[in-house]
Amino acid sequence: MESRLGRAGIKRSLNVGGLSRVKSIAVLLLAALVVIALTVWLLRPAGPADLAHGNIAGDKVLAASWAKGDTIVLIRHVERCDHSSAPCLDSADGITDRARSVAAAIGSQFAHLGLANADIYNSPLTRAVQTSHYMFDKLGSPQDWLFNCKGTMLRDVLAHKVAGRNLVLVTHSECMAQLEKELKLPTSSTPGYGASLFFTVDSAQTNPKLLGLIEAPDWKSVEIK
Repeated sequence: MESRLGRAGIKRSLNVGGLSRVKSIAVLLLAALVVIALTVWLLRPAGPADLAHGNIAGDKVLAASWAKGDTIVLIRHVERCDHSSAPCLDSADGITDRARSVAAAIGSQFAHLGLANADIYNSPLTRAVQTSHYMFDKLGSPQDWLFNCKGTMLRDVLAHKVAGRNLVLVTHSECMAQLEKELKLPTSSTPGYGASLFFTVDSAQTNPKLLGLIEAPDWKSVEIK
């Protein structure tokens, strides 16, 4: 009997020890997964820098680039009516009535930067045409490539960038993402209505460098002198 009890004790001890080892391995595996997930999160591609909310250094770079005529800015049209329950300004394929004031407010910020040295183009779609009209108090030059932009955005942007003149493009979120993709930049989350994505170019006008993003409601926190 003592022999049987001894063997049973040894068996229980082995079972307990085996279970303990399994738990230890499970804990180690879980810890490793947490470390891997954290590393992936920390090394994830960063989106465009926020040029608002007190980014003084970024604003200075933007102001300098704009003063030299080296800036390219892509602006997403303001709120589209067919994706909103708000009243339409006119047709359903255009912007909402309330978006007029948003466009005008953004336009005043660009007027503060100065538009005498800027070429303005817009997508031919109604929502972009209306945005350009209320933003800049005039119609830009409609360009099909600011809507049909897949695979050609960078080429067309550079083709329309004149040395010493800023380039203002009223376009769509898909085309903003397309340019980031062609420049091999991390694609940011979809910018909000009226968001402005800024780039600066080198003297050869061939190498756009991302400066950052200003969302429509954030212009009030931007201090560009």
